[in-house]
Amino acid sequence: MVAMERSAMRPEQPRPEPPLLAIYGALLEAYGPQHWWPAESPFEVMVGAILTQAAAWTNVERAIAQLKATGVMSPQAILALAEHDLARLVRPAGYFNAKARKLKALCSLIVDRFGGDVDAMLAHDPEELRRLLLATYGIGPETADSILLYAAGRPYFVVDAYTRRLFARLQVRPPGDTYGEWQEFFTARLPRDASLYNEFHALIVRHCKERCRVRPLCLSCPVLPLCPTGQGTVST
Repeated sequence: MVAMERSAMRPEQPRPEPPLLAIYGALLEAYGPQHWWPAESPFEVMVGAILTQAAAWTNVERAIAQLKATGVMSPQAILALAEHDLARLVRPAGYFNAKARKLKALCSLIVDRFGGDVDAMLAHDPEELRRLLLATYGIGPETADSILLYAAGRPYFVVDAYTRRLFARLQVRPPGDTYGEWQEFFTARLPRDASLYNEFHALIVRHCKERCRVRPLCLSCPVLPLCPTGQGTVST
């Protein structure tokens, strides 16, 4: 009897974290390949990475369509365009004055540092390129890594608000909350593979838009069996 009581008083063992690849597999099975980033050229990916800051992708597409229709989807053409005219073209993406300046800063980097050769830029040493991008006006870690992953095909895991939301709910996260800590958490637990990072991030975005919203739809969630937060929500 005493042994049974002592056993009953033992603290509950912590729940083991689900492997990241199990989460990836569940998302891939639910949504299929996302074919992300939708763009006709690596430069268009870079433009989109800036325009998508604090913007819905549908609005980014409208801004990109206007840039294409005007014939200015190149670093040289954007630099030749007056800033107020560029701002007018990217207006659908919001914060258009700031984003016009950011696009010009990116294009200045491409032209001044790489002679306007986008391919040469993307073939540059990735760590050095990341430093150059981060030193460019309007480009933070998420935007820099989006360019490295989606335009250059380099294995840099992109961390955004969707990533933090989903994995905080899954209770699979680093102890801290800096961008670097989140990125290291993923890269230490996944094969260093650009195609895997590409698909995983795209699936996270899709899932958080459709189900793991600010107010989540837990009953239909494909990762519910792996999610303590969702299971608690469903059971209440």
